[in-house]
Amino acid sequence: QVQLVESGGGLVQAGGSLRLSCAASGCTFSMYAMGWFRQAPGKEREFVGAISWSGGSTYYADSVKGRFTISRDNAKNTVYLQMNSLKPEDTAVYYCAAAYGRGRRPENFAGAKIDYWGQGTQVTVSS
Repeated sequence: QVQLVESGGGLVQAGGSLRLSCAASGCTFSMYAMGWFRQAPGKEREFVGAISWSGGSTYYADSVKGRFTISRDNAKNTVYLQMNSLKPEDTAVYYCAAAYGRGRRPENFAGAKIDYWGQGTQVTVSS
């Protein structure tokens, strides 16, 4: 059974940083491109960014470009989302997602078929 478990969320002041982790189990992690989405109250789920299976390629939504960085450690079956210069509008539940295939390009991840979702972790940025 495949599981994605996010951690690292919390409350932070505007301008601060958080690092989210998503640990995968029950799958061959390196066969999946990984991505992050977020959903704020009353809003639709929004693509944040994605990373290729090798970590060699990343892609970000314009709203987070230059502030957020995605990385992965295939030896630890974990993907990370480093969030810097946080803003109140970054407040949301953050979800990691896995899409099978080493051919998955991060820039296409937003529209890809997602095979697995994590349960989400809350990030709250106070002003």
